[in-house]
Amino acid sequence: MNLLDMTIHVIAPIWGSMTREAMNMDAVVNIRAGVVIMVAGANLEFVPLKISDGTPTAHQIARAAGCKPPADAVVMRVLDNGEMDLLRPDQELEIAGGERFVAFLADHISLLRVDGERYEWPGGAITGAALRRLAGVPDNCVLYLQRVDRADEEIQATTLIDLDKPGIEGFISVKRMWKLNVHGVVVEFTTATVVVRDALVKARFDPSKPWQIFLKVVGEQKAEVTLDTVVDLSRPGIEKLRLMPRAVDNGEAPAPRRTFSLLEEDVAYLNRVGLVWETVVELERRWLIVRNYPLPAGFTVATSDIALEIPPDYPQAQIYGFYAHPPLALANGRAIPNTQLTGTINGKPFVGWSRYRPGQPWDPDADNVITQFALIEAALAKEAGE
Repeated sequence: MNLLDMTIHVIAPIWGSMTREAMNMDAVVNIRAGVVIMVAGANLEFVPLKISDGTPTAHQIARAAGCKPPADAVVMRVLDNGEMDLLRPDQELEIAGGERFVAFLADHISLLRVDGERYEWPGGAITGAALRRLAGVPDNCVLYLQRVDRADEEIQATTLIDLDKPGIEGFISVKRMWKLNVHGVVVEFTTATVVVRDALVKARFDPSKPWQIFLKVVGEQKAEVTLDTVVDLSRPGIEKLRLMPRAVDNGEAPAPRRTFSLLEEDVAYLNRVGLVWETVVELERRWLIVRNYPLPAGFTVATSDIALEIPPDYPQAQIYGFYAHPPLALANGRAIPNTQLTGTINGKPFVGWSRYRPGQPWDPDADNVITQFALIEAALAKEAGE
């Protein structure tokens, strides 16, 4: 008999009878007085059951619960500490009401362990949901079947587990964790929702600074969020929180230079995301410089000045790669490829990154500073290992 047939054989007759009788209180016992106990079948979902005898036997409880024939049922009493006490059919019990019992048809008892604790279970099959209830595994934990020769198997609520395999089955529960990439720092949470402010604090970013914060979801445009935004980490595609320093004018810093003009959409983008930028001409080379651009975790510095050389006939001519000052280096010491270009702006050395879009030639009708910064973000993330 296979596992599914065995499970149907063990459970289906029980639930047919319990649905007809145990769930219908008048059909089980038609009396004016008695005590109410809680009885569960194979799924460990307890329902109230009224019995007339204050000192019933396990056989009487099985019969009242609708187990047919009651002599083939296994009856266990659930103790206050959560353990189950296997009862003999003729064993008399003193009950006052409210006690919990498990009763259903089974021809043997199986042994299993959850987090090192030993449990007994009637029959050779149990569902993941019943196993959780048996061992008291909370909803915020993941339940795994331990394996020696392969990866542990996650047990879902509907998983049917064959307890007749050789050896005592071993299960472990692990607290469920949700991860979020906060500007290159991966932090973990034990709840599926997190407030952006709390995420920044856990990733060791100061939330009092004037950040502009964006939530990136795979397949969607990044959306600006606030410190009070609640992020649902169980939502598919949640990728990361991206931080940008918001421009703050305290009246002391000199006004950014605007030596030449950019496209209107470029200016709107740079201002919208809060970047501090200027345009300068150095030895007839036109540069767009973004000050203190935030870098992903993994570099030896947190921010860098990023420069794009803007050709005179831009956007018909494309922008090639980007330049950074100070020269960027990875904290793990690995060399960054294709960073041999150099440029000097206001006497400061900038190191260029040769980066292109494979198979995607520059399109003057679609590409601009905005798409170039998307390339920059992707290139930096790739080198940082994001």
